[in-house]
Amino acid sequence: MSDFNKQIIEEFRANGGKVGGFFEGATLLLLHTIGAKSGLERINPVVYLANSNRYVVIASKAGADTHPDWYHNIVANPEVTVEVGSETFAALASIAAEPERTELYEKMEARHTGFTEYKNKTTRVIPVITLSAKS
Repeated sequence: MSDFNKQIIEEFRANGGKVGGFFEGATLLLLHTIGAKSGLERINPVVYLANSNRYVVIASKAGADTHPDWYHNIVANPEVTVEVGSETFAALASIAAEPERTELYEKMEARHTGFTEYKNKTTRVIPVITLSAKS
């Protein structure tokens, strides 16, 4: 795990899901995945959008031409753990299909304008993932 992510995770947990710096004011969750190759747990801070009874996250990797590692992890193992605020729960990750993918992406863009920049920086279709609590 990068030092950047480690610091955000520590701050997130110490402050009930709130962080400062680059993510100050953003809705942030911690996404626990199982490494597609390693089989080890990975934790990534990710900006989210609440949508109905699920959370929406975007595999933008800041507009890079490749998907983030955590995306490959959920494709391999969609059973994840999510931390939101001080709550932790098991969830199922699903990759949104069109037209829902575009609708959800546009909702995220309306809340966090950086996502417009990210989609304009790359030629790939940036995946949108929904996280639903397991019953």
